[in-house]
Amino acid sequence: MSVTRSAAKKPDVAVRRAEATPLFVWEGTDKRGVTMKGEQTAKNANFVRADLRRQGITPKVVKVKPKPLFGSAGKRVTPLDIAIFARQIATMMKAGVPIVGALEIISSGNKNPKMQKLVNAIRADVESGSSLSEALGKHPVEFDELFRNLVRAGESAGVLETVLDTVATYKENTEALKGKIKKAMFYPAAVVAVALIVSAILLVFVVPMFEDVFASFGAELPAFTMLIIKLSRFMVAWWWLLLLASVGAVVAFIMVRNRSIAFQYFLDRLILKVPVVGQIIHNSAISRFARTLAVTFKAGVPLVEGLTTVAGATGNIVYEKAVNRVRDDVAVGYSVNMAMKQTNQFPHMVVQMVGIGEEAGALDTMLFKVAEFYEQEVNNAVDALSSLLEPMIMVFLGVVVGGMVIAMYLPIFKLGAVVG
Repeated sequence: MSVTRSAAKKPDVAVRRAEATPLFVWEGTDKRGVTMKGEQTAKNANFVRADLRRQGITPKVVKVKPKPLFGSAGKRVTPLDIAIFARQIATMMKAGVPIVGALEIISSGNKNPKMQKLVNAIRADVESGSSLSEALGKHPVEFDELFRNLVRAGESAGVLETVLDTVATYKENTEALKGKIKKAMFYPAAVVAVALIVSAILLVFVVPMFEDVFASFGAELPAFTMLIIKLSRFMVAWWWLLLLASVGAVVAFIMVRNRSIAFQYFLDRLILKVPVVGQIIHNSAISRFARTLAVTFKAGVPLVEGLTTVAGATGNIVYEKAVNRVRDDVAVGYSVNMAMKQTNQFPHMVVQMVGIGEEAGALDTMLFKVAEFYEQEVNNAVDALSSLLEPMIMVFLGVVVGGMVIAMYLPIFKLGAVVG
């Protein structure tokens, strides 16, 4: 019994040791007198100096790397970090670097402290005898179910390097697609936000100054100008209420969306019906479905198990339910293309290509082709959306900001006409 407990504690001890190993920064000169700098983890500074001398470097400065002023709280591990990690470990393992050595190199070369800590913990578990999939399984937030299942399948089939390369490509393509969509949505959202902030500043600070000037005219103001002045008075008196209401609405929306599956389904179904944007989300969901299923199938994951993983990777709850229905139908003996057809969510072309892939025994190949086609469709649609939004944004800015400027100058134009 005591032996079992000791074995169970070994990974935790190894993790604590890996986390406790300090990181040193050093500076020295090589045999040619050229100054060199670097970073290295070691038990103490003497180990670093000894290792540098073995490499022919004369150390001048060796000190513990100082921690950031505000710690590492602001540097979280992002999906892009995981994509880079997958590519790095795949490349090094293909080059023949042992997995522990690859993890050590990745950790020492990473500038994100939280990512360093994560990789060190994985390395410590692997050194203690755990498989890579078991080590990744201790970090489900950073490594999703798909990543873990693929690595486990690669280890079982003895093709871990190939699977890691496939996972890296998948992660890179997925993050590139998500980044392109976010970039297309961020620009108009940022412009609208700036326009609203500028409008609020004009209403609260600038319009009241014009109102004082207009009061000295003693003449009746144009209806448009009076509308802006009344809006300004409301903003000056109730800006705090509007701010609280806006923040409260955003918080309430996020809370309801996170807690209500029905509300999430309603929103995701609604966004699919929005012109242009809905088509982008639709194509993006299909490309994710096709690429994820192709990757899992190619890695040797059973089809039903793969479909379970794929459902959560579509990024839209409408398609998630559709894929779960496909999984249930496949589990009772339906072909994949027939099950997809029953959901009425997948285009005819996709269903036909999946059917051809099943008949030819090349389902993963066909799915990769579907993914590439729809990813290109998303790229084209995003570019078209960006081109379409630019003139619309200019019109919006002209109407909102320009409208207020015109309203303020209308009385001046009217006075000038009377004087003339």
